[in-house]
Amino acid sequence: MNLGRTRAVVLVGIEGALVDVEADSSMGLPTFLIVGLPDTACRQAADRIRAAAANSELRLPDRRFVVNLSPASLPKTGAALDLAIGVAVLVAARKLPGAVVADVVHIGELGLDGTVRPVPGVLPLVLAAARSGVRTVVVPAANVAEAQLVPGVQVYPAHTLGQLTALHEARAADRPPPEWSGPMPGAGPVLGVGRAVPEPTPTADLADVVGQDEARLALEVAAAGGHHVFLLGPPGAGKTMLAERLPSLLPPLSAAEALAVTSIQSILGALPPGVLVRRAPFVAPHHGASMAAVIGGGSGAVRPGLISQAHCGVLFLDEAPEFRPQVLQALRQPLESGTVVVARARASVRFPARFQLVMAANPCPCGKGHGKGRECSCSPRARREYPARLAGPLLDRVDVQLQVPAVSLAALGRGRGEASAVVAARVLAARAVQRERYAGAPWALNAALPGAVLRQGRWAPSAAVRVDLDRALERGTLTLRGYDRVLRLAQTLRDLAGGGPPTRDDIGQALTLRSPGTVAA
Repeated sequence: MNLGRTRAVVLVGIEGALVDVEADSSMGLPTFLIVGLPDTACRQAADRIRAAAANSELRLPDRRFVVNLSPASLPKTGAALDLAIGVAVLVAARKLPGAVVADVVHIGELGLDGTVRPVPGVLPLVLAAARSGVRTVVVPAANVAEAQLVPGVQVYPAHTLGQLTALHEARAADRPPPEWSGPMPGAGPVLGVGRAVPEPTPTADLADVVGQDEARLALEVAAAGGHHVFLLGPPGAGKTMLAERLPSLLPPLSAAEALAVTSIQSILGALPPGVLVRRAPFVAPHHGASMAAVIGGGSGAVRPGLISQAHCGVLFLDEAPEFRPQVLQALRQPLESGTVVVARARASVRFPARFQLVMAANPCPCGKGHGKGRECSCSPRARREYPARLAGPLLDRVDVQLQVPAVSLAALGRGRGEASAVVAARVLAARAVQRERYAGAPWALNAALPGAVLRQGRWAPSAAVRVDLDRALERGTLTLRGYDRVLRLAQTLRDLAGGGPPTRDDIGQALTLRSPGTVAA
């Protein structure tokens, strides 16, 4: 029987899907047909495989080869399927034993000289293989450290197609795999054990921020409860410094979060070898970023956008009013759901996008419209309209809305403030209080607490405690969404103080953090 089978994995969002690769060899005109919804890069594998086989002394016979990628309804993109297709075709051409490769996942791109080149996204691909019960994976040698992050999987490095053929022949004969004769490591298996190279220690510290006591408190509250932040103030007040130091206050990522964040970095080709990301990412796009860059998309394979790169971390929009209005408004749905769905004609892909949003803005286009504004060159209309570009549904979803004043001379003489490590310890304790309180609930942080539970659940404050908040809602200075967000802030303030139900003082301080001096309630 001239039929070869092996397995591969393709990406759907950041998840992998197992693909059965079948190759049939028959008499007829010499052709190489790939079916099963391949994209252009995948169809071009035929020419790469013929050349790679010929240059590896594995010349394919002049026969008709048909390769089927199953399930056929799943789009197949990229060149990571090259190695699996090549192995299946070699089995169909009777140049490889079929039984030894049938349950092995092969990942990699082939060069014309037969070398196996690295591909992005190896971590989620190997994760998907492991979750499907596959225990043997072949990956490019350059991707072995990344594949090794998945525990319990036997990983074989592939340097060339010829070396891989010798490896499978040795496995079929139950012989030790041959050692690679070049400068690279051997061809033997590496057992995935979930080890990772430590990340570099961050250097940004909250102690570097001069003054800004209220903004520092706002940042601590945001880190403790997972709240979004808007900072309005003049240039040089420290808004960017504050935002850059928020990740240093966040706890290390859990195992599941680390795998999700690392998988996104792997798909984008931005993952250093063997690094499992344990710290919250920080993403700060330029205000000229397009919708596809921020949300995700692309003309070929759908790629995660900047909001997915900030998953479990911080998305910082500096000079937020300068961003395109449609880009800003597109953030509304991910802020609520923690995911983003990118729909295309051939596929609809869901990416994770649970991030903390930090926006910063100047008071006016020239940035000098603070205090008495004597040096401001903007018209009164421009001063009104500039911050109002952020008003409406987007800003109403931001819990902390704070004015950041210019740093005074007196603040310079007070010395350094608390270091990030000190504040992070309090944040970790407050999050532990929340985990204990919400044990068994589908949320873990105050920022995700549903409004109905806030107002009527067992953790809701009494009417006497909510009197100031009720008055603000009655007067129309707060929307109902804003009402709920103040309650969430008050609960976080109480958790930083040790836990329990929020007091009237907590609600008053939360109202201050959602400052009436900003552009929206």
